[in-house]
Amino acid sequence: MALANFFDRAATAASQVLAGFGTAAFSERLRAQVVGLAFDGEAARSQEGAALLDLTVRLLARLYPILMIHALDGNAAERVAELSGLARAINPAIDLGSDVGRASVTVCVGRTALAIPGRALFAGSDGWIARFSPTAPVGCGPSANPFGAGGAACIAAANVFRAVFADQIPGGGLDGEIALDLRDYRPAAPGAAGCEVGPVDLGEAHLVGLGAIGNGAVWALARLPALTGTLHLVDHEAVDLSNLQRYAMAVQTDVERAKVEVAASVLARPGLRVAPHRATWAEYLAARDDWRLDRVAVALDTARDRVAVQGALPRWIVNAWTQEGDLGVSRHGFANGKPCLSCLYLPAGAVKDEDDRIAEELGMPEAQPEVRRMLQTSEPVTEVFVERIAAALGVPPNPLRPFAGQPLRSFYQHALCGGVVFQLTDGRRPVGATVPMAFQSALAGIMLAADLVKHARGEPDEPTVATRINLLKRLGTHLADPHARDTTGRCICGDADFRAAFEAKYSSAHRSAG
Repeated sequence: MALANFFDRAATAASQVLAGFGTAAFSERLRAQVVGLAFDGEAARSQEGAALLDLTVRLLARLYPILMIHALDGNAAERVAELSGLARAINPAIDLGSDVGRASVTVCVGRTALAIPGRALFAGSDGWIARFSPTAPVGCGPSANPFGAGGAACIAAANVFRAVFADQIPGGGLDGEIALDLRDYRPAAPGAAGCEVGPVDLGEAHLVGLGAIGNGAVWALARLPALTGTLHLVDHEAVDLSNLQRYAMAVQTDVERAKVEVAASVLARPGLRVAPHRATWAEYLAARDDWRLDRVAVALDTARDRVAVQGALPRWIVNAWTQEGDLGVSRHGFANGKPCLSCLYLPAGAVKDEDDRIAEELGMPEAQPEVRRMLQTSEPVTEVFVERIAAALGVPPNPLRPFAGQPLRSFYQHALCGGVVFQLTDGRRPVGATVPMAFQSALAGIMLAADLVKHARGEPDEPTVATRINLLKRLGTHLADPHARDTTGRCICGDADFRAAFEAKYSSAHRSAG
């Protein structure tokens, strides 16, 4: 039994949500922890149950080194081997078994009650509705709708985390009874049916960003049986080992593959044209003749990148995020009187330039001019520079030497963001960027896909722009965030020229002429 080979990244994410964090204590607790997953034949046979089990394993196997997968009856037994194989594909060193009696906490899927010494958490779904209970089985519906099942898997994984680390999560605690309808992000009425999704024609849609949130969206879209149209995938990066900490669809064999190719292989099916573009958003637009963009789903990391997408003036945007305190999704037109995507990301004050921020995180603010030059020219990091960084950070240089010769931005992403320095300092020097837990990113991606699908089906937009959920606390009763449109005059949606360009781009006359 061993922690995953991307453990440093998992520890970095946990350090940002656990009080009194220390890497050694965190790893010791994980090694001592046995987590269970139990399910009956009904769950194993149903599409919703299969989806819930699949994502639950994808989330649990990224963090916990001991996982017990237990079939509650003979009809479920064949699913154990499949789920065990998936867990090993994520963490080849994982310790697998079937004795949930050893588990301190077990996720139970299906309608069968389970008597075990540890804590049982019950997850299920009914179409669009994600269900969770700390006390009794909730079952899985018969539909092919993945959204309720995916939401339930994320909620269950979050509750496992809160159970395991209860003493380090201020204001945490386990959820009570949940029936969350992902059609409107409100509690489902008693007796409400979740329903199928039905046929979905995306028309021409874009998914921009195939990171952790994008992976969650791909997981959901890949499970829709009647998805048609064209889906452009835009991302310029390859899968890195550290990404496995939270990329729901990534396994060990995906490391160094282009993210868009991984996603395209998962989404391939008759009726859906998947177009992978290994490029930045700017590079993709530069190569595209037609800038009429009907639907764009945004799963990017930075405010700057999101503003750049809005600057291309898509007809409609759905955006998802994770950040300290919450995750969520927002929906945006442009000339409809509501906030555009840029309105949500206008800076409220001074923002540090990248070179200033990286120089500070390297422990060498005085080297900012040098850092700026290296970032602009992609100059490789020398061994002498590595030694300077190690001295400034108070860590031995040898663990950083393998990254010498890489451009500074790559060195920063691997040595700092990848968790090497974090591990060397026992978590005392956190990275600057927020690193979400896997269940947070996955739920944000599922919500992104859900809103994209609802819009493609012609369902009306939510009356509020944004929906926010905090998976580190009990589910709130009010998840809507009205968010006001920018009134300072700084945003492009208040600019007459941008508004005229938007209207001209999507007018019927312009479309007919195109």
